[in-house]
Order: sequence, then structure tokens, then C-alpha cells
Amino acid sequence: MGKLTPLGVKNAKPGRHGDGKGLYLLVKPSGAKSWLLRVVVAGRRMDIGLGSTDWVSLAEARNKAHDLRKHAKEGRDPIAERDRGKVIYPTFGEAVDEAHKELSKGWADKTAAAFKSSLDLHAVPKIGKHRVDQVGTEQIITVLAPIWTTKPEVAKKVRVRVLQVLQFAKAKGWRRDPDGREIPLPSPKDISSGLARQPRGGNFAAMPFADLPGFVAGELAKDETASRLSLLFTILTASRSGEVRAARWEQIDLETRTWTRSAAMMKSKVKHVVTLNDAALAILGRAAELFGDKGLIFPAVRGGELSDMTLSKLLRSSVEGATVHGFRSTFRDWAAEKMPTVPAMVAEMALAHSVGNATEKAYLRSDLRDLRSKLMEAWGRFAAPSLTPGFGNVLAFNRP
Repeated sequence: MGKLTPLGVKNAKPGRHGDGKGLYLLVKPSGAKSWLLRVVVAGRRMDIGLGSTDWVSLAEARNKAHDLRKHAKEGRDPIAERDRGKVIYPTFGEAVDEAHKELSKGWADKTAAAFKSSLDLHAVPKIGKHRVDQVGTEQIITVLAPIWTTKPEVAKKVRVRVLQVLQFAKAKGWRRDPDGREIPLPSPKDISSGLARQPRGGNFAAMPFADLPGFVAGELAKDETASRLSLLFTILTASRSGEVRAARWEQIDLETRTWTRSAAMMKSKVKHVVTLNDAALAILGRAAELFGDKGLIFPAVRGGELSDMTLSKLLRSSVEGATVHGFRSTFRDWAAEKMPTVPAMVAEMALAHSVGNATEKAYLRSDLRDLRSKLMEAWGRFAAPSLTPGFGNVLAFNRP
């Protein structure tokens, strides 16, 4: 029987208190208490920590001490035996790297890159050094607060990705308390409760369609850079900017007036054919004159693709509040209000959205290309009449 009692452990004063056979209770001046076992292995004294009294009771400490003394007597390293099977908890930053390494095996390169870059930019600098089992609601709020209202869509994606990392850590056994119980994942609702209300809807800010022709005319009168032509082509095709920035001449068929985007380019991972209106073709013609008709249609100055930030910066220099992606909403609003005789499904297909329920999809064999072509031609005439023969008096390019 040891010398200590549970009550004695509870009331112990600062100092070292022996229980017998090398087991000690250490009490710091702050009141923190922990267990220490002193043993001799091969003539060498070893001090082995057994944990805090917050997690290890007197009885558990005695059991651990008994097992480790037995290992020492039999010539085994008691510290190695103590740590055998012990989980080494990585930091959140290390968990991000491990999650990216494993999860990206099933992702497109673009998805994997966005996952890693957004966390490295917004999360790792703030909580990267925290142990992953110690990341909870409070830490996630710290990450999101600076961008929650200013960049709501980015913030939501970062929240999802942080929780993905924590879910991965949970599956790896890295989110357990000292008693081996799983630590619950923070809930999105609890995280949002600790943050300011986001702008209404949280959607990409869109320019009212009535303002679009004036905006396009203004851009056409400016210097013809790859980024500006790329932005205009994005608007005139109602495309995602990433698809336009990656567009190549071999995807364009001028005779059929189409732009064929492979499944790898598409968010839906489904091949999509864009019908090109006169205005979009005019933009392509000018791009060919300026940058050539091989490879990327809208190349960056130093080669390679334009960055998403380049287009966003260009737009901010011309108009406040709108986003590049928001022009897709502008197109959809225009189609709903100004083209009421065109079925909504046509506009959704033009946006490369999935349409219809399972039964409708089973019977829908056409991509409605003729209807989409008519809709997109009307969109081009509305947005850029000066680029459409018969609808504008002057071709508004700022030619030298």
C-alpha cells in the first residue's frame, strides 16, 4: 500500500511527495500536479513523467508505475514502453499538409491547389502552430473574422476546408482527449454565431443588367490588354473566369461559332459547348491580332494564364461592388426579365448548370444548342451592340 491517499493528493502542498517504490507526486507553486516515476535501468537513473493528476488518478499512476518498473527489471526501456502506441498529435499546419497530400488524390489539380492555397493564406498563419486536437470554434472564428464580411464567399470556403482538415484529423485518431474519447468537430452554426452577419445572401455581387451596356462600352474604349479582353469575353459568354483564362485556340471553331470546353475545364466535370455570339467573336478576332492565334487566347504578359486576381483588380478599378463571377448572375437576371419566352432551362444550360430532375435528364438528349445560340446572340447585342453588325454605329475598340 502506498503512502498517498486520494484526499492527500487533492490537498497536497507545493513540493515532492513520495508514494513509495519510486513514485512521486510533484506539486508546483502554481498548484499544478503531476506524477513522476524514478527507476534505475542498467545502473542509470531515469525519471519518467506519468502525466497530470487532471488526467491520471492515484490508482492509475500506481498501475503505470508497476508496469514500467517491471519493464525496467526485464531490461526494456520503460520510456519507450510508456510511449508505445501513443498518438503523436500534429499541429494544424502539419495536418493541412497531410490532408492535402491524401485527399488531393481524388481531386482535380485546380481543386487541390485552391484547398491548399486558401488555408496557407488565411488559416495556417493564425492557427498553424496549434495542435490539431486543440483547434475548436474559437480558433476557427479567429481565422474567419478578418474575411467573413469583406470576402464572404472566400470565408465560407475556408470554413469548409478547415473543417475538412479537422475531419481528416479525426479519422486519423488525432482528435482525442487524454481519456481516448473523440473530440467533437465544431459545428458551422456555432462558428457563424461568433461572427458578424454577412452581406445579405452571401452571393457574388452582380452588376444590374441595365448598367452593363454602359460598362462594356467604357471598357471597349480603354487599352486592349489581355486581361480586359478576357473580362469582356467572360461577360459575353456568361462563363466562369477560370474557364476563360484557360481557354486555348484549339478549343475554338470559328466556322461553327463554338468554344468546346473539356470536362477537365468544367466545374461540373462535364464537357460543355459554348455558342459564340458576334460580340464574342469580335473579341476573339482582336485577341488573335494582338496575341496570336496559337495556345492561350488571353495570355499573361510574362506567359501562362492570367490570374483570377488580375481580372478582379481590373474590375475594381472600373466599378465598385461587382465581382467577375457576378456577371453570370447579371446574364441570368437579364434572361429572366428580357427574354421571358425563352425557357429557363435554356439559360441554365448556357451557364453550364445541371438542369432537370433525374427523369427529365433521362429524356433530355439535346443540349438545346440552337436555342442557346439565339439567346446568346441576343445577349451579345444587348451587352455590346457596337460589336454586333447592324446594331452599333461604331466598332468601339480603342485601336492605335
